[in-house]
Amino acid sequence: MTQQVALITGGAKGIGRGIALDLASREWKIAICYRTSEAAAQKAAQEITAQGGQALAIRCDVSNPVAAKNMVTQVENKWGRIDVLINGAGPYHRVNLFDETIDGWNEMFDGNLHPIFYLAQAVAPGMKARKAGHIINFSMANADQMEAQPDVTAHYIAKVGVLILTRTLAKLLAPHGITVNAISPGFIDSGSAPPQELAAMTKRIPAGYIGTVDDTVAAVRFLLSEEARYVNGANIQISGGWGI
Repeated sequence: MTQQVALITGGAKGIGRGIALDLASREWKIAICYRTSEAAAQKAAQEITAQGGQALAIRCDVSNPVAAKNMVTQVENKWGRIDVLINGAGPYHRVNLFDETIDGWNEMFDGNLHPIFYLAQAVAPGMKARKAGHIINFSMANADQMEAQPDVTAHYIAKVGVLILTRTLAKLLAPHGITVNAISPGFIDSGSAPPQELAAMTKRIPAGYIGTVDDTVAAVRFLLSEEARYVNGANIQISGGWGI
């Protein structure tokens, strides 16, 4: 297990941090990518080391294809490989479609969808050479319903695209021993939303409560395990029944 290397975008906080710490407890080498949260990234790196893992915090704007590829090269040069890619970064904003700006529209695709393509292209050669690897992408719990979304239109379309891209990558990479799956959280207490806002959503969740980071980490742990070796192209909803 000490030879395993993971690259986690959005790894400084929330779900990404939770995944990093879980892997660190099993002595993984973990590169966490952040864009603006330098203090949080450095703290997460210290926590990874304290848990028994090795850490590398990298500032990178993964919406830039050159920067994304260079980051993969940096990790591979340091540790010789990338066994797991977790695409956890994903900006979000709420604005009515007719009030959306061109920049705001493009930001949702540049932040949520395009980096998965850039990073998958960059890590695939190494994974294919080793005949092993895992890619996990993050969508959202109701994306497969393709509902009208007047206030989060671009973000929602990008998350639908994540599911299509996940299945396409799975089909292309399965012959090389690589799995590609999606996780689609609903309302998770990851620190990104005010507690009162989450509490107000509880009545919409069939399970009757808000999910935790640990709920999502458990799904990642399963997808990276030998028990999930035949799970490929799947979309696991972590939502307590919301969004289905």
